[in-house]
Amino acid sequence: MARPVIAITGPQRGAFGPRTLVALAVRLYGGRPLQLRPGDAGRVHRFDGVVITGGHDVNPVLYAAAPEVEPRYDEARDELEVAIIDEALERRLPLLGICRGAQLLNVRLGGTLFQELKSRRRRTSNRWTVLPLKTLCIRPGTVLARLMGEGTARINSLHNQAIDLCGQGLQISGTDLDELPQAIEKPDHGPLLLGVQWHPEFLIFMKRQRALFRALVESARETMQRT
Repeated sequence: MARPVIAITGPQRGAFGPRTLVALAVRLYGGRPLQLRPGDAGRVHRFDGVVITGGHDVNPVLYAAAPEVEPRYDEARDELEVAIIDEALERRLPLLGICRGAQLLNVRLGGTLFQELKSRRRRTSNRWTVLPLKTLCIRPGTVLARLMGEGTARINSLHNQAIDLCGQGLQISGTDLDELPQAIEKPDHGPLLLGVQWHPEFLIFMKRQRALFRALVESARETMQRT
């Protein structure tokens, strides 16, 4: 059986750990990882699914907002990942956006972001941790609920920005205890189109977290077989 190619985006340098873990999860379910960096822009690559990984904040210029915090942007990466998101939307490819990836997906579809979260925290700690110490409230009837089950789940938290207004066609499928969006999805996309604010690649020892990567690879395989 042919293995679907899953594009995994990231910065030009660094992020070796998370990208390796994403690739491991992709291989686990029969996919073939394709690591893409800003230096690869302009080259022709064939892929059947996409993972937009985490990293620096999304430049507020992309959603017509003024900077509210000290900037840490990667414009070259923004350009690459915007192009890949656009291709995934046009070709109706399955896509999983992780942390920054979820934010950029939302922005590309016309949504906006909260640029800082500390002032909005009431019931959730603002600390960063790779450990599953944060509560995810999964909304029933969503794709996320189908993959991870309804109710609550434990997730990690490595972000200082989050989704504010959802982009066109997106809906919130999970929140934290402060009602800040933790997952978005686009039900009319066809194959999987999901963005999660946490980092499931650091939690692949948990079956519910691996389900996200399994769904992505299976959707990519089905898409590959139809084309």
